[in-house]
Amino acid sequence: MSAPVIAAALWALAATATAFLPMRLQYVPGVALLVLAPVLIVWIWMVHGWIAGLLALAAFVSMFRNPLRYFWRKWRGLEVDVPK
Repeated sequence: MSAPVIAAALWALAATATAFLPMRLQYVPGVALLVLAPVLIVWIWMVHGWIAGLLALAAFVSMFRNPLRYFWRKWRGLEVDVPK
């Protein structure tokens, strides 16, 4: 198994563990995972090719659809809903 695949599996486990935390404790590890994901996706893309990279990108967007939607709305100046 290659290093990017192992790193992706560990990233997925960290994202799952973060999801179990209460919402107020999810922000710091969630942002760290959000920042680390593009690096990991590019690494997978470079080692395994564009199809694996697109699959990794689709998995990332699927897992982080709500935070990405929040940041998209915030960057466009639209109203954002913050969970309490």
